Amino acid sequence: MLQGLQRYDRIIVGAYSDRSGGVCPMLAAHRCGGRTDFRSFARAWDRFTAAGRRARRASEREVRTLCAQIEASIWHEDEMRAEITALGSRASASPAEPPPAKGQQGGAWLRPFRRWDGYREAVTAALRQLGGREPEPQSESEEREEEPARS
Repeated sequence: MLQGLQRYDRIIVGAYSDRSGGVCPMLAAHRCGGRTDFRSFARAWDRFTAAGRRARRASEREVRTLCAQIEASIWHEDEMRAEITALGSRASASPAEPPPAKGQQGGAWLRPFRRWDGYREAVTAALRQLGGREPEPQSESEEREEEPARS
């Protein structure tokens, strides 16, 4: 699908294709060799873009968001595959370090976070891995000032 999104200039919402050459992300993926017919993706794409009755060109933000979500999904799958492979090789050798406990960050930490505290914990874990450095603790009032405004 990523290849299709990069290949086609006109990605649309609300239809499979249009008269001016626009295609939906699934058709773009199909034309680039992806064989999929997930209707749930089409419904989710139209719901995300608030597609109306008529087909329209997808905004740059919508396409960029879709690309980022696909890349994150692929990256996460690769990360999980590598983690499973590493756990399998550790099982045959003597374990040097135990796998991360439930709730702890394992592997890479640059993934999408829904909450600020999850991101902060991941950064703290990464700094710990780099050399035992811990960020300086902040007071609650400083922390609240740094949080992004919510709309």
